[in-house]
Amino acid sequence: MANVQGIPVYREIGATPAPAMAQDSARIAIVGAGPVGLAMALDLGRRGHEVTVLNRLDFVAHCSKAICFSKRSLDILDRLGVGDRAVGKGVTWNVGKVFWGAGDRPVYRFDMLPVKDQKRPGFINIQQYYIEDYLLDGLSALPNVQIRWGHRVEAVSARNGGVELAVSTAAGDYRLHAEWLIACDGARSTVREAMGLDFEGRVFEDNFLIADIRMKHEMPPERWFWFDPPFNPGKSALMHRQPDDVWRLDFQLGWNIDREAATRPENVEPFIRAMLGEEIAFEREWYSVYTFQCRRMARFVHGRVIFAGDAAHLVSPFGARGCNGGLADIDNLGWKLDLVLRGEADEALIETYDHEAIATADENILNSTRSTDFLTPKSAASQALRDAVLELARDHAFARPFVNSGRLSTPVSYPASPLSTPDRDDWEGGVAPGAPVLDAPLGGGWLLERLGGDFVLLARGWPHALPQGVRLVEIEGLAAERLALPPGAACLVRPDQYVAARWKAAGPADVEAALLRAKGGKPCLH
Repeated sequence: MANVQGIPVYREIGATPAPAMAQDSARIAIVGAGPVGLAMALDLGRRGHEVTVLNRLDFVAHCSKAICFSKRSLDILDRLGVGDRAVGKGVTWNVGKVFWGAGDRPVYRFDMLPVKDQKRPGFINIQQYYIEDYLLDGLSALPNVQIRWGHRVEAVSARNGGVELAVSTAAGDYRLHAEWLIACDGARSTVREAMGLDFEGRVFEDNFLIADIRMKHEMPPERWFWFDPPFNPGKSALMHRQPDDVWRLDFQLGWNIDREAATRPENVEPFIRAMLGEEIAFEREWYSVYTFQCRRMARFVHGRVIFAGDAAHLVSPFGARGCNGGLADIDNLGWKLDLVLRGEADEALIETYDHEAIATADENILNSTRSTDFLTPKSAASQALRDAVLELARDHAFARPFVNSGRLSTPVSYPASPLSTPDRDDWEGGVAPGAPVLDAPLGGGWLLERLGGDFVLLARGWPHALPQGVRLVEIEGLAAERLALPPGAACLVRPDQYVAARWKAAGPADVEAALLRAKGGKPCLH
């Protein structure tokens, strides 16, 4: 396997030539060609917009990054046309087990898809570079999207109703003027640094070792987590299966360590042997050390510069909320920027991305912080509390929900979203405004497949006309039951598959008003 700058290469691409002129322009510039940046480009490109992606590397990296993709992320990848490939390659799992000490019986077992009869599973495990590969293949069919490999952003400044970037390449430097800039360039964002912005939040005093290895091993497709196992006493460990006989092993190390020494094979392999046994043959894929962080920017929108993914927020990896949170960002942003660019919504609609994406980040940070505090107790009292929970969980169901080995990523609702129309009827159950639609079988397919990326009215009998830009989907059976829609009822769904409004009885004026609100208040163009 080739290595460039110490990084193993999964897909060689090569540097993109610099533009012929020292001054260049783009309507939308995206910095970063990881899964978040590529998904953002694919979303906007499929909506017909011209997009330029800048990436400092000129290859797709093979190193250890995200592997756990949640059902919500799979729903988003479905909308972008790459969900089938991801699920076809990935290891599907719904069940997680938590062990304590030397016992081989889990103290806690959970199901990430408690509501069955949905198209996608609770999670798949798949290496991040496969997701990037599938997104790149999707982008290759779009002539309105160009990716510039080996183009590094050096400076960012506001200019003439847009943003000007200073870009360096091996062949020369140039300046790029963009109407909008979306920073998806990760935890060490050059855009964030160039603008003098930073994170707020906590860095936890602990380190964890990731050992991605290749081996033949029989184990069900489940997430296994250990507290205080005999092979890492007093600490924790995690084991996940990936495609291609690759396994993610994760070991808690403690705070005061030599990080460089911790990744040397002679120091990593005793952990692996202790977990798996001396007889298991394996090959190294990638070893690295990370520190828990739960931090975010104070704001994600800075004029015409918008931050998404790890460039905007960081969470500890237990819970798989990093990349999944980034995909939630682009799902929220894409349709809003689309409406603004088409003149169907005021630029102020982008402020609601700031509101909703921060709500998602805060929910993820809250859950990750609680998980980290449970995983790494820093006082005798918190250690005693954790051990008491684990002891009780062995035999008492009431204690098991308190076992926190990482609250895994689930969709975040926006109960206070300014885009939602408050309920005027009394509802029991269903999906409230500001929450994502729950999938269900419908007409030989699936409900979420019928939504696509448009405004949709889901109804049980709709005899009226609809506002321009809204599609009608009549529903019945389990789909109607999960939305708690009685005959004659309807709900308006946003392009990101979140409910904007619902009524037990409604007319065209109700839908028109809810659509107006969901677009940020600007009247529809006719």
